[in-house]
Amino acid sequence: MTSEQDPILFTVFNEIGIIDQLAQTAFENVLPGGMTVSQFSVLNHLIRLGDGKKPSDLARAFQVTKGAMTNTLSKLEAVGLVRIKPDPQDGRGKIVSITSKGRRVRDKSLLNLVPVLNEISKAIPEEDFRAALPFLEALRQHLDSARDIA
Repeated sequence: MTSEQDPILFTVFNEIGIIDQLAQTAFENVLPGGMTVSQFSVLNHLIRLGDGKKPSDLARAFQVTKGAMTNTLSKLEAVGLVRIKPDPQDGRGKIVSITSKGRRVRDKSLLNLVPVLNEISKAIPEEDFRAALPFLEALRQHLDSARDIA
């Protein structure tokens, strides 16, 4: 619950934070094999934006420490979802690629999410999501570009 005196921007970000927590919990409940949203997000990122990412680039993209990303990648590698190889351009660096198993697990995760999404769509029409999307994209783009300034 928010106070009517709270600034509207705070109220919006508070709602987004609560939605994020609820959505992550709902998603983790249907992810296969105890996978976390963080692990799924790395697989999804590698599919959406392409393979061959450095762990440091992934850490920066997810705004986590290199250690946290190394931990996530190690868990994904241990179960065969990503492959981590030496960077041919930099002998000390590493390159991360998603495996075919990782692609299958990512796709299965999305299929597992369909019933959750169907329940949401029964309560909130798709048009409402379409209407909200331009605002959310603009907000994300602004926040993303602002982090590069700092």
